[in-house]
Amino acid sequence: MMLALSLLTSQPAALVRITQARGSTPRDQDAMMVVSATASAGTIGGGQAECLAIAAARRLLAGDQSQSTLDIALGPEIGQCCGGHLALRIERVTPAILAEIRASEAQAAALAPLVMIYGAGHVGRALAQALSPLPFRTRLADSRAAEFAALAAPGVEQVLTDALVALAENAPPGAAHVILTHSHSLDSLIAAALLERGDFAYLGLIGSRTKRAVFERAFRETGLPEAQIARLTCPIGGTAVRDKRPQVIAALVAAELIGVWR
Repeated sequence: MMLALSLLTSQPAALVRITQARGSTPRDQDAMMVVSATASAGTIGGGQAECLAIAAARRLLAGDQSQSTLDIALGPEIGQCCGGHLALRIERVTPAILAEIRASEAQAAALAPLVMIYGAGHVGRALAQALSPLPFRTRLADSRAAEFAALAAPGVEQVLTDALVALAENAPPGAAHVILTHSHSLDSLIAAALLERGDFAYLGLIGSRTKRAVFERAFRETGLPEAQIARLTCPIGGTAVRDKRPQVIAALVAAELIGVWR
């Protein structure tokens, strides 16, 4: 979870961390949030439990303590019905704690699954924006520099290249790939390169069942095995929701990708 490091460095703050989560709880052990006198970042689950944690953190900041603990039973006493129990540690943010948080977030970012998006058109940009706050490393690639101008997706790597097929051929193993280019022939070349490799976690291709059938025939003619062809996801985002707006497609594909690494 990315915390607001600007909050940590701009004013005194306290770190609230779940040290133990028993039973039904809204977040798991090691979930964190940061609290200052006027703001907070991150979450330990919301609701009344989080309100109590924020209040406790602000009491700590207003006093002389460097650390405290808080036990919260998630029951009717606080107006929640989860039925679980949270043990929290609350401590002032020091330079050492700040360094620990930065190191932890850098490690989590490095280990996050990689999603490669080919094509920065309407759907590609919408998908990049949908994935931006999620625990993925996302790369958006296109040969058209102008398509990146309308992108507002913090943390998404932009790759300007004419060699999208080579990018797919040299992608790290275990990545997810979503093909959304402006060219069906380019879509086919990228998909074929990835199917030949076979070491992907997910391969999605935008298009209809008719497009899939056309591509499948072409893949068979090149000798690709049926088992490999069957791993292609097309249409993307499932078929339960028939809505072609880019933002809706992006939301459905984001949910599909979360399911890949659930």
